Amino acid sequence: MELVRQGRAELIGPVRQEVLSGIRHQPQFQRLKTHLRAFLDLPLETDDFELAAEHFNTCRGRGIQGSNTDFLICAVALRRGLTIFTTDKDFEQYARYLPLVFHYP
Repeated sequence: MELVRQGRAELIGPVRQEVLSGIRHQPQFQRLKTHLRAFLDLPLETDDFELAAEHFNTCRGRGIQGSNTDFLICAVALRRGLTIFTTDKDFEQYARYLPLVFHYP
């Protein structure tokens, strides 16, 4: 919550979609959608997608699988000097080959 209160939390559209996907109960979906509306989507650029593809290739070449969204998060964070706040352990694997910085509560 500290990141949100300080205005330091960023969100990209694909993460918004991923968070909202799979919520079966419409009232819960609407509540979460409303809460997420407090965050504008960080604009994505061509360089973000190209760098995400490079990261995908780098990790895959070393036997590490990941989703396109995960590598897009990595690319956006690295290009903009942002830390990543996640509980997804896959990012620790990516960090073996990508210079990721994490935010820990």
